[in-house]
Amino acid sequence: MIKLKTASDIRKMEKSGQIVAMALEAAKNTIAVGMTTQHLCSEVENAIRSQGAVPSFLGYHGYPAACCISINDEVVHGIPSKSRIICDGDIVSVDVGALYDGFHGDAARTFAVGSVSDEARRLIEVTEKCFFAGAQMARPGNHISDISLAVQTLAESEGYGVVRELVGHGIGQDMHEDPEVPNFKGVGRGVRLVKGMTIAVEPMINMGGKEVVFSQTDGWTVTTKDGSLSAHYENTMAITSEGPLILTVLR
Repeated sequence: MIKLKTASDIRKMEKSGQIVAMALEAAKNTIAVGMTTQHLCSEVENAIRSQGAVPSFLGYHGYPAACCISINDEVVHGIPSKSRIICDGDIVSVDVGALYDGFHGDAARTFAVGSVSDEARRLIEVTEKCFFAGAQMARPGNHISDISLAVQTLAESEGYGVVRELVGHGIGQDMHEDPEVPNFKGVGRGVRLVKGMTIAVEPMINMGGKEVVFSQTDGWTVTTKDGSLSAHYENTMAITSEGPLILTVLR
């Protein structure tokens, strides 16, 4: 069931969204060659808690950390570790959720660390552009599939693979709500968008093929099947009469 939000709800989600944006900014300003992913995650968690919020991901379905940190061929859900070192040339995706005043915010960015290849930087740039292509379609009267097709069309026009097994989602008092928001066009048009819907749109784009593998070791980490690089860009947004209101970018 889709839970429409009131103007008051959306103002609360703006606050949680701004906390997520600040945490991602902390990650951007902190990330460095030689840092452990656990250290980076601690910086993110401190940024969230300093605002009186709690990390949405910590303990969620048993997830053991305050954020997800995924490197290079890791698509999503990488678990921070004291033994995982960020290296020169890595691309690092940081996925953050924060719960404040009863509502969640959720967003992700992929950062280039050190001497990253031109091809890797291009992947990051196109993945971000895929998000904004989809966001432009997030207007009342359109359908979920309009968002999905915009993301897929741009990614595939650049020769990239679009992950199928993982999708965006509704968000609000629960981290994951209806509807699902795929990054590819499926069968049918999907749910019609209406004022008051709040969704997380999150392109997960691979430099190679679209196929992924789910870890049998840690039960969380998802990697590209062919070992190619993957980038992730996500924001929470509200559907308004004026169009999409992105809640997880710094004001």
